[in-house]
Amino acid sequence: MAEDLKLYIAGEWTEGTGNEFHKLISPVTGEHIANVPLASPADIDRAVAAARTATEDMRHWSAFERADLCLRIAAAIEPLEEEIARIQTLEQGKPYQAESLDDIAEANQYFYNAAEDAKRLSGEVIPTSDRHKRMFTFRRPVGVWAAITPWNFPVTIPLEYVGPGLATGNAVIVKPPEFTSWALLKLAEAFDEAGVPKGAVSIIPGGASIGEHLVQHAGIDAIGFTGSSATGKKIVAQMGIKRSIMEMSGNGPTIVTADANLEAAASLAVYGAYYNAGQVCCATERVIVVDQVRDEFVELAVKASTAAVLGDPFDDQTTMGPLNNEPTAAKVDRQLADALERGANVLVGGGRAKGFPTDLYYDFTIVDRVPEDSSLSKEESFGPVLPILTASDDEEAVAVANRSNLGLQAAVFTSSLAKAFWYADRIRSGTVVVNDSTDFWETFQPFGGAAGTDTGWGRGRLEEFTDLQTVVFDLKNVK
Repeated sequence: MAEDLKLYIAGEWTEGTGNEFHKLISPVTGEHIANVPLASPADIDRAVAAARTATEDMRHWSAFERADLCLRIAAAIEPLEEEIARIQTLEQGKPYQAESLDDIAEANQYFYNAAEDAKRLSGEVIPTSDRHKRMFTFRRPVGVWAAITPWNFPVTIPLEYVGPGLATGNAVIVKPPEFTSWALLKLAEAFDEAGVPKGAVSIIPGGASIGEHLVQHAGIDAIGFTGSSATGKKIVAQMGIKRSIMEMSGNGPTIVTADANLEAAASLAVYGAYYNAGQVCCATERVIVVDQVRDEFVELAVKASTAAVLGDPFDDQTTMGPLNNEPTAAKVDRQLADALERGANVLVGGGRAKGFPTDLYYDFTIVDRVPEDSSLSKEESFGPVLPILTASDDEEAVAVANRSNLGLQAAVFTSSLAKAFWYADRIRSGTVVVNDSTDFWETFQPFGGAAGTDTGWGRGRLEEFTDLQTVVFDLKNVK
C-alpha cells in the first residue's frame, strides 16, 4: 500500500492547502510507493513567514548554541540512517549497500562539520588611520534561504544547505523534486527530535511553478540551487537581487596521458561513469586519451567495465541501479543515437537493459571514437556512459578539454608531477583531480567552476551564508 506523506512546514506535518498529490512510482520496482502532497503558494507564504520569525531569533544565538543544535540534529539522524537509506534507494534507484548508506552518513556529516566550523567563524580587528577609532568585523546571518535541490542526491544535497544555514543563524526552506522527497521528509523527524525552532526548516515538495513562486518571493533573502544549467539560468533571471549559491551542470574531462598508470585510469574512469548510474555532476563524462596509449586504455576500460553490476539495488552484489526517471533515460538514448550517427562505436552495452521491473535500467556503456561535435561530448549525459575521445598529444588534450564551458571537476592521469601541474595550470575547471576519478569527493573541499558559482565548503561554505558587518567605534567622543 502506498504511503501517504505530509509536508513539513514550520515544524508541523501537514497535507498543505494545495489539495494536489504526486503519485510516486519507484524506478526500482515500478510500483506506486507513496503519495506526495504538492505545496501551494499559500504553503510557501506560511513557510516564509515562520522562517522570518525563526531567523530573527537565531541571529541572536551564540555560535556555541547554534553548534549544539547541529550536534543534536546529527545525533537524532543516526538511528534513522538505515530507514532513510532504504527509502532513498526505493525512490531514487541507487544501490542500498554500495551507495545509499554512505550517502546518508555523509549527509549527517554536514551537521558535524557545521557545528565545528561555526565555533571558528570569527571576524577581525582592522587597523584604522585614526588613532581614536577601533574597527571590527562580524559575520551575520543573511536571513531566509530557499534551497532548490535535485533528485540525484535527495538527502545529501539539501543538507549541504541546511547544516551551514542553521549553524550561521539562517532559516532554510527546501524544495525537493516531488519524485524524490520521501527520504528527506523522513529525515525531518530528526528536526523535531532535536528541537529545531519552528520555521527554521521547512520541506515543501513541488514542481516548477512552486519553485518560481519561492524564488520570486519577497520574503526570501537568498537562493541556493543545485541542478542543471538550464534551470539555473531561469532562476537567476527570476530571482532579482538576492544572494545566491548556484551549482550547476558539469562535463568535466578525464585526460589520460602517455605516461599514465593505464590500469588505474581505466578502472577509475569506469567507476566514475557508473557510480549512481552516472547521475552525478562530476561523473566521468569525457575521457580524452592521448593516441599513443589509446588502444591499450580502451582494452583495459572494456575489461574494467565488468565492475559495473546492474541489478536490484537492494541486492548487496549490485553496484548500479536504474536511472531515476524517463527524461534522463531518453536523453541518454538520444545522445547515443547521435554519437553513432556521427561515427562512434559502441564497445559495451548501448541501451536499456531487458528483463527488469522498469524500463529505467540501463546497460553500462562504453562508446569509442566519440566526435567532439556530438551531443554525447558537448552535453552532460547523466547516464552510465563512458565516452572516449582521442588527442594527438598533451596540447590537443587541453584544447579538447577546454572546448566545454561546463568545467566543474576534471581529472588527469599522469606519472609526472611536472605534467600534472602543467595540466592544472591550463584546464579551465574548478577542481583538477590528479590520478583519481572525477567523482572524488570530500565534504571539506571547495567545489565549483565554470558551470556555477558554488565555491566554498567547510568554513568557506559558512561564510557564504553570512553577511560581513563592519562596526566602527570612535573612542574620543565617549562621555
